[in-house]
Formats: sequence, structure tokens, C-alpha cells
Amino acid sequence: MQIAKERITSIIFDLGGVLLNIDYGRTRTAFEHLGVPNFSDLFSQAQQTELFSLFETGKITEIEFFHGVRTTAGIGCTDDEIRTAWNAMLLSFPPQRLEFLQNIKPRYRTYLLSNTNATHETAFLQIIQEENGIQSLNDYFNSVYFSHKIGYRKPDRDSFSYVLNENNLDANQTLFIDDSIQHVMGAKQLGIHSVHLDTSKENVIEKLSFLLA
Repeated sequence: MQIAKERITSIIFDLGGVLLNIDYGRTRTAFEHLGVPNFSDLFSQAQQTELFSLFETGKITEIEFFHGVRTTAGIGCTDDEIRTAWNAMLLSFPPQRLEFLQNIKPRYRTYLLSNTNATHETAFLQIIQEENGIQSLNDYFNSVYFSHKIGYRKPDRDSFSYVLNENNLDANQTLFIDDSIQHVMGAKQLGIHSVHLDTSKENVIEKLSFLLA
């Protein structure tokens, strides 16, 4: 599929898996070591229980989330142990992706829409600072939206509508890229040009360079 570049004026990016390298398996393994053999039944890329959704939409605090994990999984771990296991999935933010964002920003209005939570936000901002020497991602996008701050998460229609409405974007002139197929399908329901990034064989720079060529 190739999109007529003259039709696209705005691009909405996912964060984890698209710009930030992540590995869900590392968090699954970390929780298994803490005594949670069925962690994938609680949380995965494709689905999650209400506890994780509540945390991702800012409806419970970090402390409440940690308590909920202990209660749900029946483990007696400390907050720090749970935090370390939960953050294990967060890897690196390659500098060439920041450079790519800088290069396309003069031509497109760019936005970040991420399903994330307070714990992960603190952790990935630390990764970005250590690897790239920057304090935040705000300079690389017109606006940044984290689910735990806006109260909506993908693939809910409200999450996409929030970004479209706040920035007066035309869905038919907007491109969305995400590595989770359920999020892509959610965006398509609003008429957004939506692209699934298969991270097993694609990267965001090559994918968008091809689509917008």
C-alpha cells in the first residue's frame, strides 16, 4: 500500500514498538521470576485485564496498581520489585528515529499517542535522557498524548477523537502508525489512514519513507 503524500498533512505515531524498542517477553519473564506464571493472561500486547487499563488511563495511582498486582497475582513482592519487572520491557530509543522525526516535522504536523502509565513514562524518559541527552519528546512533535494523562486508551475511539478534535485534524488527511493491529483497526473506524508496523521485519523509518515517497 502506498499513500498519496499530498493527501497527508498530519502523522500520529505510537511510541512503544514503533519509536521506542520494547520486548513484552522481558516483563513476562521478570514476573515469572517473581512467582506469576500466568502473567500473559493478565497483560500482553493484544489484551490486558481491567487493572492495567485503569492504570493506563490514570484512574488509579502507581501505589494502587502495585497493590492490585500483588492482590491479583497472589505475590508478596515489594513495590520496587514490581516496578523493575514492569519496566523490563522498555529497551532503547534509537537516535536515528529522533533524527527522522526532526526531518519530517517541517513537512507534517506530528503527534504522539501512546498507551502508557506513570511508571513507564518515568522509565522511558530516563532511557531517552541517558541515550540521547534530551529531557522530553515535546520538541519532536506538535503535541504529545499519553493515555494516563488524557484518560483514554487505544483502540477506543475516544482516544483518537481526542487528538483529532484538539488539533482540528481532518481524519482523511491524517496517517496513524502502530505496531498493535487492534489499535490500527480502531483508528480506521474514524477514517484515519492507518498502518500496521510489523516490527519483526519492518522499522518505522523505512515504512513511512516508502508510504510517503
